[in-house]
Amino acid sequence: MNLSFFIAGRYLFSHKRSHVINLISAVAVIGVAIATTALVCTMSVFNGFQDLVSSLFTAFDPELRVTPVEGPSIAADDPAVTAIKASPLVEAATECVEGQALARYYDAQSVVVLKGVDDNFTRTSGILDILYGDGSFRLKADVLDFGTPGAQVAQNLGLGVRYATPLDIFAPRKGETLNPLNPSENFNHGQLYSPGVIFAVQQKKYDARYIICPISFARQVFEQQGCITSLDLKLRDGVSVSTARRALTKLGGGKLRVQDRYEQQDDVFRIMKIEKFVAYLFLSFIMIIACFNIVGSLSMLIIEKRDDMATLRSLGADNATISRIFYKVGVLIAVIGVLIGIGAGALLCLLQQHFGLIKMGSEQGEFIVDAYPVSLRVTDLIVTFFTVIIAGNIATWYPVKYLSRRLVK
Repeated sequence: MNLSFFIAGRYLFSHKRSHVINLISAVAVIGVAIATTALVCTMSVFNGFQDLVSSLFTAFDPELRVTPVEGPSIAADDPAVTAIKASPLVEAATECVEGQALARYYDAQSVVVLKGVDDNFTRTSGILDILYGDGSFRLKADVLDFGTPGAQVAQNLGLGVRYATPLDIFAPRKGETLNPLNPSENFNHGQLYSPGVIFAVQQKKYDARYIICPISFARQVFEQQGCITSLDLKLRDGVSVSTARRALTKLGGGKLRVQDRYEQQDDVFRIMKIEKFVAYLFLSFIMIIACFNIVGSLSMLIIEKRDDMATLRSLGADNATISRIFYKVGVLIAVIGVLIGIGAGALLCLLQQHFGLIKMGSEQGEFIVDAYPVSLRVTDLIVTFFTVIIAGNIATWYPVKYLSRRLVK
């Protein structure tokens, strides 16, 4: 065993002449442990919310979405699109035409995102799992076009689940100047009928904006005949999303962008990652402050061990050796604190995961989930461990080097 490490261990765990030193050492360990526990729990809560949002998006978003690299749309019969649809990795593909339009129902009106889809939409999305109403999801019936609105769109327009009269949709015509005497001439117009259902993703981005309709209707109002704005894909069972994404990107030939669910919601997840990183920085700063408690413990220990240090000097120990002894005492305090903190944080997260100890609201059903979601990840524990060790090194190295020279003669 390394001599300096052996002596450091003896100094840390042996009974001191002054009980205050033992108390200060215990406080230092507890401070590091509490800061570590807070860091583990906070990062796990951010992970939990990220997983929660991800699970909500999967009901509407496809496994992979293909969009043009340049421009809002691409020809549906483009060779790159055809190659991707014919890929053996793909089980089903849905052609989509998406754009903004004005929806009007009696005197109520709202700007919505009209998403035109083909009959494969039920295979590439989980739309059937988020429908509410006594009707059924359908796109067309003879000459009628059906529109399935988001729950909040229906509420804003006063539609109800089954609206009695058709919903009017208006989209501006391309390349025309506004006629102030008859503005309606500058808009394409169509009507959507109720299928007797609405959808609810529990996300405002969808529920307050989207109406699902047939792709033929969307092509008509947006003047996108023969084009698509995106291609939604469902992969075959057992196909890795990352592997398929790379392979289909190559088939796209640089003209098409292939995105998984996280990339489709990059704005949301990027914000969540930034929030998690900022929280990590703040807690790391608190961690460094907590580690400075170690300095107080070490300074008291150095004063008490002056005689021992003099003996070690007589035996040939230099200042560097003595500094290493007290430095390793500080590292031991940090290591013990971080191990206790990680264990306590992991235990609290597991208890929250299984028993929901901390609720999000006073009443059940007030939020999407009743208790704060948590997700414990090994990578976070590793990052936390090394963060504390680095913070302990920062807090102890120079002070120990200075004190061992000044207090021990």
